[in-house]
This record gives sequence, C-alpha cells and structure tokens, in this order.
Amino acid sequence: DEALRADPLCLTALAFDGFMQILLARRETRAAARHRYTELVAAQKQIQPTDSERALIEALKFAVEGRQLQAAARLEAWLETDPTDFIALKLAHALRFLAGDEPGMLAATSRLLPLWSPSVHRFGYVLGCHAFALGEAGRLEEAEATGRRALEFAPDDAWGVHAVSHVHETLGLTKQGIVWLEQNRAVWKMCNNFAGHMAWHLGLFHMKRGKFADALAIYDSEIRPTPTEDFRDVANATSILWRIGQNGISVGERWDELNAIALRRADDTTLVFASLHHLLSCLACNDRLGAARIVANLDRLARAGTGDQAAVAARVGAPLTRALRARGEFRCADLDFGDIARKLPALGGSQAQRDVFLRTLAMLAAQAGDATGVDEVLKVRHAQRTPDCFTQKSASILSVQIEPYKLNVA
Repeated sequence: DEALRADPLCLTALAFDGFMQILLARRETRAAARHRYTELVAAQKQIQPTDSERALIEALKFAVEGRQLQAAARLEAWLETDPTDFIALKLAHALRFLAGDEPGMLAATSRLLPLWSPSVHRFGYVLGCHAFALGEAGRLEEAEATGRRALEFAPDDAWGVHAVSHVHETLGLTKQGIVWLEQNRAVWKMCNNFAGHMAWHLGLFHMKRGKFADALAIYDSEIRPTPTEDFRDVANATSILWRIGQNGISVGERWDELNAIALRRADDTTLVFASLHHLLSCLACNDRLGAARIVANLDRLARAGTGDQAAVAARVGAPLTRALRARGEFRCADLDFGDIARKLPALGGSQAQRDVFLRTLAMLAAQAGDATGVDEVLKVRHAQRTPDCFTQKSASILSVQIEPYKLNVA
C-alpha cells in the first residue's frame, strides 16, 4: 500500500498485491487479483518491466487462471537467474503450499538455499521456509534444527517458529510444544491472522493433553476472537471444534456462526480445502441442505471446472465429500477409505491441518465395520505422525487389534 501510494505504477507492488489476493483464495479476492493483472497489463504500456517484474506478471497470469503450480514454476524459473529474489521465492513457496505440492516445496528450497549465504539479507526467512518443507517431508530432526537456526538469523520469523511447532505436533511432544509457543509468543502474536493459526497449534496441544476447557478458552480468545471469513481462520476454527467433538466434548453454540459462513460460501469453490471445512460446519450443525449444496458444487467443479482446483476436486475433493456426508448414515460400502487417505496431500495445507480428515476417515471406516479401511487409513496417518489415543479409539469401535505403526521419518 505504501509503495503504491508513492508510485501507483509500481509493478512489483501491483503484482505482489495480486498474489496476496490469490492466496486469500475466495471468489472476490480472485476477482481482485484479476483486476490487478489487468492494471499490470495496462501499466506495461507506459513502463518497461525488469526481468524480475516480468516474471511476477507472467506468474500472476497463471495464478488468476487457476494454475498455481504453473505460477510457482514460472517464479522458480526466474530464481534460476536470481536465486536471492526473496519475493519470488516466498511466493513460489506459498503457491506450492496452497496447491498441495509438498515435494515441490522441498525441491525448491533444497535447490535454492545453497545459493544463499548468512550474509544475504533475509537468509533466516529462507531457512524458515526450508524447515517447514523438511517437516512436511518427515525429515523432522533436520526440520527442527533448521527452524531453530532460522530464528538465529531472523528472530522475528514466525514461519520458523511454526516449522518447529509442527515437529512437536508430529512427534506428540505436547508439553514441549506448549513451552515453545509460549516462549515465542512475542514473535507470532502480532503476525496478522497467522497468530490465529499459531494459537490453533497451541489449542491442539492442550486438547491432546485432555485440557479441553483450556483449548476452548484459547479458541474464544485467540483462534476465533472475531468471525472473519478468511478461509484460514475458518479452517482453524472448524478443524479444532471437530476434533474436540470427536472426543465427546460439547462446544456449545460455537458452530452456529461457522455454519452461517458455510452457507454464504457454499457456491464458492475457489479452494477445495476451504469448501471441505465449510462442509464440516454444515455437518456439525446437521445442515443437510447446506452440505448438499457444497457437495453438488464440488462435484460440478470436478466434472466441468478448469485449473488446478478442478483436478483436486476430481482426484480427492469429491470422493472425500461423499465420505463425509456418509457420516452417521453408514452409506460407506462403495468407499475406498485408504485410497482417499493417500490422496489427501493434493488438498494443500499441512499434514497437521489435513489430520482432521484422516481422523474422520478412520472413524467412518470403523463405524462402517471396515477393518481393512481402518487399517489403511491409520497406516497413512502413522506414516505422518506418532500414534496417539485416537488410534485405539478407532480400533475399539470394531473391537479389533490394530497393528502398531512406526512413524515414517527420515
């Protein structure tokens, strides 16, 4: 905003704002990004873009067309020329995260990080990106060490704090996770709505210790203090309430405002990950009509949509919605729970965020009497995280003994 006030034709600022609108992933923000791209096309008639600006503009064109992975690839192609272009690097990282390309995130940071040095400005933030990508790949020891090193160079790097928190969550280190987040509260507390996501991690740690009242207090004061429609805020809220409900704990009327948002967003399929969280809100409120609208819209996207998200809807979104709608109705005979579980990374988000769907698939399979389905889902889940009490809860519904799984980490 400051750059554009100083120079309304600042191409980098126009493009960067366009990408911020893309990452907000709502229908109206996608339209705002398209408007920014139109402004950029017009501005180029007056200003010759630099090579870095040209890369941003061309990548934004892919993004507004719904092709986030091509946008990331265009930015990374430019990084081959200038590997220390931090804006391009951070945007490519964010786009691959949104699009569910975990291997691509790690490949990019692994390739680019050796071309940086501690003397280069923002080196610590690049370490934070690499730490997160390492954690999602299961390289937890490296992820924690890299995340802590990121903070040595960039003490205000909330993404580095976040990467280490993911390691604690993956390994079930709840006490250490709480201490880590509280020690670094000053780093993340003022970091816009990302603070709500960090508070979500804190709430999860308390929930896993059985401190549900503490988790709900954090929900009210830090995760959901205001009823925004940002999909990230909604995902934080719905996924922790859903998990708490799976433990048999009442959350009162907290679902109501989320269900109202879900109804307003039922026809917006900009991001399948967001639509699935809206579906959880409808199901939690037993709003079958709202749920049916979301499912129908995702089916329509899968059949006739274009861009990356149409492929995600076809590959995993539509099958997962059918599984979620079967909740409590035992209409699961034709569902391959293991196949859905294995395809979940395409949704984007982190393993910690997607765990709400793995937990639910395991419970659905158990309720349907599908021991094979339970086993396959838990194999996927325990390749990503240390087994917890949820494992036995899923198995106990079937009164079967589930084989213990070893966390698959490098």
